[in-house]
Formats: sequence, structure tokens, C-alpha cells
Amino acid sequence: MSAVVNQPAWRPEDLGRPLPNTEHAVSVCLPTWAANVGYEEADPAVTGKMRCGYPRFFLHPLVMKLFATAEAEFATEGECCFVFPSRSVAERCANFVRRHTGASCRLDNWQAGLTVVTLPTTSRQWAKNYWQHAGEIVSSRQAIAVLSARQPADAASDAKRAIRQRIADAVGATSEDVFLFPSGMAAIFAAYRAFQWLRPALPSVQFGFPYVDNLKIQERFGGATEAAPKPENAVHFFPHGDADDLDKLTRRLGNKDISVLLCEFPGNPLLRSPDLRRLRELADQHDFPLLVDDTLGTFVNVDVLPAADVLATSLTKYFSGAGDVMGGSLVLNRNQPQYDVIREALRLEYEDLFWPEDAVVLERNSRDFVVRVQRINRTTEQLCDWLRQHPAVASVHYPKYATPENYTAFLKPGGGYGGLFSIDLRDPTRAPAVFDALAVSKGPNLGCNFTLCCPFTLLAHYQELDFAERCGISRYLLRVAVGLEEPKWLIERFDRALATA
Repeated sequence: MSAVVNQPAWRPEDLGRPLPNTEHAVSVCLPTWAANVGYEEADPAVTGKMRCGYPRFFLHPLVMKLFATAEAEFATEGECCFVFPSRSVAERCANFVRRHTGASCRLDNWQAGLTVVTLPTTSRQWAKNYWQHAGEIVSSRQAIAVLSARQPADAASDAKRAIRQRIADAVGATSEDVFLFPSGMAAIFAAYRAFQWLRPALPSVQFGFPYVDNLKIQERFGGATEAAPKPENAVHFFPHGDADDLDKLTRRLGNKDISVLLCEFPGNPLLRSPDLRRLRELADQHDFPLLVDDTLGTFVNVDVLPAADVLATSLTKYFSGAGDVMGGSLVLNRNQPQYDVIREALRLEYEDLFWPEDAVVLERNSRDFVVRVQRINRTTEQLCDWLRQHPAVASVHYPKYATPENYTAFLKPGGGYGGLFSIDLRDPTRAPAVFDALAVSKGPNLGCNFTLCCPFTLLAHYQELDFAERCGISRYLLRVAVGLEEPKWLIERFDRALATA
């Protein structure tokens, strides 16, 4: 890890380097603006050099080897295979592919409890979409264990118990109300399915501009079942999450019911925080559940469980820090009146798919979670205060400046503003040059012990850049996730890069 901090991957020759440089890294170096465009356009000159990527978006080489092994056994000409951690996950993927393409899939139980989905290669992209959106994936550690016929670690039960207790202590819950998942998106997806089971065919609400797959789940799954087909408007999207959107939401709730309201606290990538107090009032008044994603706020900085029915967190990010394992969690608020019915609905949807060896790694990584986040808080605040004064910078999107009254209402004693921010330049067209010159590691992911920068809108919304800009997200936005480097070190590097603007 110290190698990534002290020797960041940012030069063109670092293209494709795992971040960190381990077999199970969950990020990859995309060092130039052109490399990010090339990745999105599947340019072999870029993808051919990538030794890994974010595991929901870029299939890990070990996972690809597992798929190839399954294809040798189950696929015929014109077919491909995806491997999922359980039968129920495979069935959801097959239904998703059939709904969007009309293609039929075959399911076969396989070794180590895995299930193989065999489908036409012409429908492969939709299976990959399911892998990305749902997050119910086979991890690289699970793949290598299956390929080598190795049994998982014996210490996994203790590790999972420790993780649940660590989260429960941080948010003021009991460990029985903490559920673990193989990714943050798998957690969101499980909660979404539970709410759709409770309120079939009702649309959901996305309040505020979210991380891309939080919205895609609602758009592409939409609560459709055999008994209750997908509603015409599966999700009602309020992209700004401000007072005007609150008024629009209030008027809409006066007419129709919803299945659930989802929001992030704060949001990615503009770091705006919704008015959770008002959303809680609306949830109580109109009897709908509130699902809050606090990944960017973190358990250390904000206490949002009292306002939520369910709290969702990507443990891949700050909780782990090391950038070498995926994970996610849900926490139920037993003080809300719908607790019993939500818990029962989640129980019907829940499977423990969190691979044991991943749990062992995550437990070890998270032992210093609080200390790491507190240090990142201090460094990020110093850097953002400096950037706000820089003549080349138009805006710094950071909870301290974006809707601070909403964020500080849930700020913990001693908490800070987190480690993520985004910047817009006064001359947006200079963003590629600044990005290329910035001497910090560059790639997807956030919450790592080392700083990462990416052209967020390109990576998350490349096929819908106009849509993102209509929602206030510039295509030239630079998103920065601060790590454990010294503030002076970071300021010097940003200063040199911004000189190009």
C-alpha cells in the first residue's frame, strides 16, 4: 500500500496497472483522459493492457477463467456462460436477460454451490449489465478457490461476526440487524427487491443525483414480476434533490403511493446532501420506507440511521480502505414502525453470498477504519479550502460547501466532511490537460488509503453525457478521492497540474 501512496500510478506507461498492485485489486490505472475514453469505447489499445478493473464493470481475469471453464463444459457454438454464486441469483439474471432480449437461458448447478447461466452470445451484454447493476458477483478470491478446488478459510464466521458488530457499534444498532453482501450494489439491490415485494408494481423515487447503478437498478428492474409487470414509470427521478425538488415530491406524494425512496448522503459526485429531516417527515406522513446510502458520509462522520428505515453502505470504499476486496452492508432501523415487515421481506430475499476469504480480508482491513477516515477528513478539508482559492478552479463540490446545513444536521461529534470532492474548472476544456498532468494515482473507486482521481462523468455516464449535463454534472468534472498522503504533498501536485489551466 505504501508503494501506491509514495509512487502513484499516473503516467501513460502505468496504463492497466492494478491499484493497489495486488492480484485482487479493485481499481486500475487509467492515467490519461484519452485512456478513459478508450476504455469506454472498448479500444483494444487500452483494454488489452488492463490487468484488472472495478470488478462489477470489468470482469477480473480469474473470473474470466472461471467463465471459460464453465463454457468448456456447458456452452455450444454461439453460446457463452456467466457463473453466479447461487441458483437464485442465476435465475434473476436469466429473467433479466429474457425480459430485455427475449432470449432463453439454461441454468446448471455447478461445483462449490455455483450456478452457470448459458445464453446466446448475442445477449451477453445484458448478462454483463446484470452483473454490473446487481452486484451479486463471484469475487476473484472465490474464482481462484473454485478453480483450484480449495476450501474457504475456517475463520470466516468469526470475521463476519466481527464486521457486523463493528458496523453495529458505529451506527448504534444491534448486530442482528446488520446484513453483509458481496458488494454495495448487491446490498442496494436486495433492499430494493424487498421493498418491491412489499409493494409490487409501485414506482420508486430517486431523490438527488445518485451513483449510476443506484438509478439503473430502479430503471431496468422496476419491480417487474410475473404477477406485476414493470410499471410505465418505474422510478420518479428528482435529480437536484433541493428544496424545489422537495416541493415537487410533496405534490406527487399527494396523488400516488411509492414503493421506496432512495437517496445518498451525500450524493456522488456533487456531494450535495438531501434534507433528510424533511424526507423523514414525508415518509412518516405518506407511509413509505426510506433507504439511505451513507457510503460517502461514512459511519465515522454522519449518523443517518435515525432518519432511515434501511441504511446501505459500500464496504468496498472507506470501511476497507485497502482497495483489494468488495463488500456491502444493510442495517435495519428497529425504531421505525415498518421494521418488522421490512425485516421479514429482507429475510425472504437474503442469502449470505459474501465469500469467506473476502470477509477475512475485509475484517482485517477495517480494524483501523476510524483512524483512517479521521486523517482523510483533515487532509481533504485542507486541500479543498486551498482549491477554492485557486484562480483556475470554478467550483469545489464538497459537503462543507454544498448544502452544509443538511449535512451538519447529521454530523457526529468529532466527525468531518469525508474524503471525496469534485471540481469544475473555469475553463472546462482544460480538464483533460489538468487530469493528464496530475501526479496522483488515477482510476475508478474511492475511499482507498491512496488518492485517486478520475473524470467521473466520462466513466459513469459516457453513453449519456447530455443527460448528466442536464442534471448539472459537467462532462469535464474531475472527481478526487483523498487518501493518506500528506496535505502539502497533495497541494503541490494539484498546484503543478492546475498550472496547465
